[in-house]
Amino acid sequence: MNTHSMSVLGLTSTEEDVYRHFLRNPGTPEREVHGVFPPDRGSVARAVARLRDLWLLHGDGESTWATDPGVAVPRLAEEQLDTAHRTMRQLVNTRPILRSLQRDRPGPESASFLPGGDAALFRLEDLRQVRAHIDQLAFNARSEVLAAEPYDALSPENIAHARHLDLRCLRRGVRVRSLVRAKALQDLRTLDYLRELHFAGASIRVADELSELILVYDRRTALVPIDARDTGRGALCTEEDGLVNSLVGLFERLWAAAADFAAPAAADSGRAARLTDTQHLVLTVMCAASKDETGAREAGMSLRTYRRHISDLLRLLGARNRAQAALLARERGWV
Repeated sequence: MNTHSMSVLGLTSTEEDVYRHFLRNPGTPEREVHGVFPPDRGSVARAVARLRDLWLLHGDGESTWATDPGVAVPRLAEEQLDTAHRTMRQLVNTRPILRSLQRDRPGPESASFLPGGDAALFRLEDLRQVRAHIDQLAFNARSEVLAAEPYDALSPENIAHARHLDLRCLRRGVRVRSLVRAKALQDLRTLDYLRELHFAGASIRVADELSELILVYDRRTALVPIDARDTGRGALCTEEDGLVNSLVGLFERLWAAAADFAAPAAADSGRAARLTDTQHLVLTVMCAASKDETGAREAGMSLRTYRRHISDLLRLLGARNRAQAALLARERGWV
């Protein structure tokens, strides 16, 4: 009867048909729906009962209304996300299940079976392994990186490591969307780094309260901490479509509720980002040298490296060309 689109929200096709019927026919008697969807009256009755349990239908039976979709759909979506997260947390530790099944197998007790390396869900318990996996995912990202990171401040080491990956993604045209805590803006080093990413093209939003740590690459692979209270325990990596889509949905909800980073980025006062010594040298030379070959020699680097730094500076300044970059740099007091 209809194109069924509410299965992702946990409704059967019959339940969706009944809900849509009362949307189209508000205030009609409940008994009429049995004549609309023959021949299985039992399935229709069960659908009505479940829709009432979900608060998607209300009324006294003689007059029945469907709950407004603007209220019903977000609530159902939130319930599905909560269910997916509970399932994901249960899947983090499958060892008790494996041990239980192991006992039912014939043969020596020492025999074991574990998910293969290509499993859609696996644990990364060594922090070096977690970082290496994140590096690989960022290096191979093709279209989009989503990051919700509830840190209060980033150490210089973390910034140095992340800067290379983030700027490389942005240079290759990968869309980077980063969600951070408002408290992180109180740390000047972290704020400068976020401004640098913003001027390089990253989209950044700020949430007053943020506890979820989520990384999603190309909407295909997601990482979350094994223990949200202790990220040192490692990460759970999944490529299972349902789980990845649920995490993307959670990210989008958090993103929609967050504030844009444009205001703190604009409140620059001439020091939008701390340039590295090399960046400052290249910027100074670029503003004075008429040719790249001359500038590269003065900066003491190869022509290719010199031009790469200029490209980074153009993105950092949000400039379309070198003349505009020089003007913006002078306005901000960088040279």
